[in-house]
Amino acid sequence: MNFIVILSIIYLIIPAVIANTMPVFVKKYFKKLNYPIDFYKKINGKRILGDNKTFRGFIFGILGSIIIVLLQKILSNYILFSKISLIDYSRINILLFGFLIGFFVLLFDSIASFIKRRLNFKPGESFFILDQINGGIGFVFTIYFYLNSFNIILFSLIIWFLGHFLIKYLGYLFEIDKNKI
Repeated sequence: MNFIVILSIIYLIIPAVIANTMPVFVKKYFKKLNYPIDFYKKINGKRILGDNKTFRGFIFGILGSIIIVLLQKILSNYILFSKISLIDYSRINILLFGFLIGFFVLLFDSIASFIKRRLNFKPGESFFILDQINGGIGFVFTIYFYLNSFNIILFSLIIWFLGHFLIKYLGYLFEIDKNKI
């Protein structure tokens, strides 16, 4: 695996990373959308997802992904970006692509929250491996339909997993997140 392929995968992952992190950045805004997507419902006395999975996070995560994909389409007109693009943005519905990335990243994050609630994890409490990979699984689920490449999917998951630790630590350094990892 050479540097250009790794850079291409990182470039491909950016909309998913934005979808995954956007809920944190809009947390203090748009209070009317701060309503849990599980509508406070419970299964066996436990919340389905918890307070941290909100309509605000879902909407802005998906919007963030769409905006980044639109930007990538514009940038694909420049040789540097067209060389590292694994997606031919001129041949796909970019709004749908951006939506699907954001939606599935957040859906798989919500599935992880559902699992954590069943296992009595508190909202925000880390579940090693599951928390690091859930959004990545949603991302590769989407790109599989656009890039039927096992190598790209495998390396996307590896880069997502490693990148999660880097982003989490940067969030801690910038006091966005209270946990180092």
